[in-house]
Amino acid sequence: MIASSLQSSNASARGVSRRSANGRRVVRVSAAANGSNGHRTTFHRMIEENGCLLLPGVYDALSAKAAYKKGIKAGFVSGYAVSATVIGEPDLGLLTPPEMARKAGQISGAVPTLHIIADADTGGGNVLNVQRTIRQLITAGCKGCFLEDQAWPKRMGHMRNKEVIGMEEFAAKIAAAREAIGDHDFFLVARTDARGTSAKYGLEEAVKRANLYADAGADATFVEAPRSTEELAVIGRETKGLRVCNMLEGGVTPLHTPAELQALGFHMAVYPLAGLYAATRALLDVYGTLGIKGTTRDDMSGLAHFDEFNELIGLEEKIRTEERLSVRDASDKLHVRVRAPVKELN
Repeated sequence: MIASSLQSSNASARGVSRRSANGRRVVRVSAAANGSNGHRTTFHRMIEENGCLLLPGVYDALSAKAAYKKGIKAGFVSGYAVSATVIGEPDLGLLTPPEMARKAGQISGAVPTLHIIADADTGGGNVLNVQRTIRQLITAGCKGCFLEDQAWPKRMGHMRNKEVIGMEEFAAKIAAAREAIGDHDFFLVARTDARGTSAKYGLEEAVKRANLYADAGADATFVEAPRSTEELAVIGRETKGLRVCNMLEGGVTPLHTPAELQALGFHMAVYPLAGLYAATRALLDVYGTLGIKGTTRDDMSGLAHFDEFNELIGLEEKIRTEERLSVRDASDKLHVRVRAPVKELN
């Protein structure tokens, strides 16, 4: 049973989850359309400016610096990518929320002007876990997150054998996340994996869930793994508010440009794994070359050069800062330059 009361105010959503006399879960939600921050978040503004915002995946500080150098202003930190690069494991629920928050914090700290949305998976448990996860991501410097309705242990959206929890239970998680967000600059995306649970009814179920999650307080909704451009068009017509689409190389959804997705009714185009897959191909190639030839001497065109790499990570800027704040004399003794108010002696 769901009781949904939509209000046009910009007040934060409030969600209450309880059990009725017959043991069924009752979720009452109250939220403004398209989320409860009244279009005040960084990502609301970026969507307004771009129409359909491109969001490439970044998975560590170096990939974030590379993306920003090439003009990318916002990025997505994928659980699939972080699981692979931090613990060397597939995206099967092995990565924990604190590990994701830690990695997201490293990325935000390295490139503060690259606005980050992080993958919060299922939020780490019940409504209380969800609120703790949201607060950790806000503290880490993230500007938003994806929260999904899979049963735990979850798995990557384009994999088989996925299960979803009850839509009322997940609506309560969205309401809990909205409450934890409060007035923070944080964009909440509700993802449903229901499309993959049934070839016949999955898309209809996913649309129904997405609309409920929008009512519960999500800023945008994300129907994972549609199978065709026709299904994308259905999602664009039948779901409420802002819509996110996932573009995965080798996945089940056909690839489109942001302009093409905007024409279909979408507002955010996420390419979560393009950088990871490109880096993986480059690593396999160079290690293969070393394994066969024992040198990269004849294959330098495939590598970043010493000066290029150092410029990317800001080496000269750090050296200039070090030189500005400290200097060594002829005897190699370190002198530190300090400025402090002069204290008069009585």
